[in-house]
Amino acid sequence: MPNSISPEKGCIVVLPMGKVPESALEVVSDHIPLYFNHRAIILSPFRIPPYAFDEQRGQYNAATIIKTLESLNFEEYAKVIAIANVDLFIPIFTHVMGEAQVGGKFALVSMYRLMKGGEGNRLSTSKILERLVKVALHELGHLFDVVHCADAKCIMHFSGNIQDIDHIMLNFCTYCERYLEESMKRLLKPPTLPSHHLELP
Repeated sequence: MPNSISPEKGCIVVLPMGKVPESALEVVSDHIPLYFNHRAIILSPFRIPPYAFDEQRGQYNAATIIKTLESLNFEEYAKVIAIANVDLFIPIFTHVMGEAQVGGKFALVSMYRLMKGGEGNRLSTSKILERLVKVALHELGHLFDVVHCADAKCIMHFSGNIQDIDHIMLNFCTYCERYLEESMKRLLKPPTLPSHHLELP
């Protein structure tokens, strides 16, 4: 894992949307510097746009929420990961626990389904937070150009349900970690300035 924090391109923002437990925000922000060479800060809560709610489905459209975030001014920040506590969907899936565009700037994670246990079993807070961190790091990986991984234990493996999330490890596999490091190097590389030739008289 990268061990030096580089602030050149700004920090990664953890953005609560609606009512989100402080412990959830803190555990995500604490893990970000361990896997990405950016520090993380927590911003004030942002209201979930009501027009993202689909009355027929009784869920919020994750793509609509991300599009709303893209219309706001977050230019000084490297990446933004929003955390909500509502049920999310995208049109091709019945539900999603997180959403991000590969190489994009904004990711969205929901705690709604992460808090549910099998057959009415009550979950510990630590288990819920562990699931949240896994989903958050997975979506942040996408923002840094890392795609889904075939390794069933890798944090970048596609997780379609809670069982999948519980099965993966809280780590990138060797391949994805290497790709992530290369991606961050590219993003942090300073722009090449044009050369200017001064002609002496």
